[in-house]
Amino acid sequence: MDLEMLNRLASEAELALAPIFKELEEISYKNTQRILHYYKENRVSDTMFSGTTGYGYDDVGRDALDKVYADVFGAESAFVRHTIPNGTTALTIGLFGLLRPGDVMLSVTNQPYDTLCEVIGLNGANGDGSLADFGVEYDQVDFKNNQIDFDSIENKLNKHGDRVKVVFVQRSKGYLNRPTLTIDQIGEICDFVHQRSKAYVVVDNCYGEFCEDREPCHVGADMIIGSLIKNPGGGIAESGGYIAGTKRAVELASYRLTSVGTGCEVGATLGQNRNLFKGFFLAPHIVMQAKKTAHFASYIFERLGFDVSPKYNEFRSDIIQTIKFGYPEGLIKFCQGIQGASPVDSYVTPMPWAMPGYQDEVIMAAGAFTQGSSIELSADGPIRPPYTAFLQGGLTYESGKLAILASAEKLLEEK
Repeated sequence: MDLEMLNRLASEAELALAPIFKELEEISYKNTQRILHYYKENRVSDTMFSGTTGYGYDDVGRDALDKVYADVFGAESAFVRHTIPNGTTALTIGLFGLLRPGDVMLSVTNQPYDTLCEVIGLNGANGDGSLADFGVEYDQVDFKNNQIDFDSIENKLNKHGDRVKVVFVQRSKGYLNRPTLTIDQIGEICDFVHQRSKAYVVVDNCYGEFCEDREPCHVGADMIIGSLIKNPGGGIAESGGYIAGTKRAVELASYRLTSVGTGCEVGATLGQNRNLFKGFFLAPHIVMQAKKTAHFASYIFERLGFDVSPKYNEFRSDIIQTIKFGYPEGLIKFCQGIQGASPVDSYVTPMPWAMPGYQDEVIMAAGAFTQGSSIELSADGPIRPPYTAFLQGGLTYESGKLAILASAEKLLEEK
């Protein structure tokens, strides 16, 4: 297939995707409408953007942003801090806030993302300060035929009884080849668990914010956690994370963020409020751009003969698109193509390396304005069978389309 034929395929893709793109625009509209409502209700003003120093007492901008996140995400309470460097750190704060020695953390969506495994201590208590070191036990339920296994969840709840303090749900697939959960499915888990236990349902919401017109707290989640350099930062936030949920759950997490007794009352914002408010405002639109890019990538690479998930015409509840290559060179060439079409560091050729926190060598393409920003177009994957690329992000659909076509062209050159 030459470049001219690839361009014809792109035109064919956009024709097929037109009604899907319209649906994405409707979701973005509803989410933007909700954000504007709560910005007005919480009286967001220019005076909130100056920030504080030192202890950060009485930071009205910080407190208003916390309230906006809680309202928009359907939660009782929330905190948003630019000092949280990534999603794994935010998850660590939340889990250590809720779990105590002798408690059980039950993951019901297979094994969590690689970087969280060390936080849990899946290799046992080894003195590094993992949850296992503090006497927290871990158990998990895997999907059955790519579906939530409610029978096994009930068996685990009965087995551990009241010791199950956290039922953990990872909304996105992470580095697993399994479906992303929809908000309705998360609601089913929340109802099922709450009818049978007093456990907190904690949702790793990374990559999922604003992909639907509701969030997990709207359907009963006790805590949701995410990163600002993914969806909710809107490509503007340069760092940060959030935790939202019930008042008690968020309070307990805030004591791990700072200290018992001070919680959310302290924390200087150092002039970052403007970026965090602006990014959250833009987030529904930017997420829409990323989802359009993912749909386009799915169409193109399926037509080129690769196994993709989700399919181009399937509903999606996160921004991640997977493409299975079946051989390591395919994964590597794809990521190199994405990097070569990036606005930053396009001259760099990414190669697999032993990245801290991962079990296998990982290749990452991320020509982003903010280091590690997954809402900007990036692609990565572990160098292990079936050699799957995990594509996410795209600040603009136009740039995403160009990068997808560049990667496709690079792969075709190898054939």
